[in-house]
Amino acid sequence: MSTQAAAAALPQKTPLLQSRLGSFLAVVPLSIWVVNHLWDNLAAFQGAQAWQTAVTEYKHPYSQILTFIIVLLPLLFHTGWGIVRLLSFRPNNLAYNNYGNLKYILQRIASVGVLAFLGAHIWLAFLQPRLVYGAVEPFAAISYEMRWHPPTLIVYTLGILGTAYHLANGLQGFAMGWGLLASERSMRRFEPWTIVIFLVLLAMGWGVLYAMFQAGGTEAIMQAREAIVRTRGDMH
Repeated sequence: MSTQAAAAALPQKTPLLQSRLGSFLAVVPLSIWVVNHLWDNLAAFQGAQAWQTAVTEYKHPYSQILTFIIVLLPLLFHTGWGIVRLLSFRPNNLAYNNYGNLKYILQRIASVGVLAFLGAHIWLAFLQPRLVYGAVEPFAAISYEMRWHPPTLIVYTLGILGTAYHLANGLQGFAMGWGLLASERSMRRFEPWTIVIFLVLLAMGWGVLYAMFQAGGTEAIMQAREAIVRTRGDMH
């Protein structure tokens, strides 16, 4: 995005230290977690037990708490930081109708969708099973939802699309904010890498959905029902 378009799209009201801290917490811990989370979920291709071990089991009792601190605190900070930026955001695509400005507004739109998706995902896939049913989410249940509940599949498909774009484009913004891309030429040279990162993340995420969809066949229906009944029965 050109410097003029960026300046017109968002007034420079954010202090430099706060802006860099916000971008750092967005990129470093959250990006590492997203990539690792997608990689762990690819275990779905190896079956239910492999996925359960990779995604829901923790080797140390304190590792889950540590994950919460490393992921949720930066996520909360970045969410608050992003909301402040959204409130000061004024679209100007009619005045600056170029590729960079289009990416900029898509980044803001994606941030809203990703926030809603992550909120629903954290609650439904992590908090609700543990707090309400007293157990982790069984693979049979989530694969059943992916296969037989179209709204779930659609939400995850769009959520992963938005997350991949927001993260890939955010890496470019991070590099610009920290002075790693200080010229128009360097930004243009980095653009293909942004697209590659986006496509890799998208392939990983949609690959997970495909594996879960395939696993949610007829056999998974009975497993899902048994897992849900067993989990709810343990609460009594």
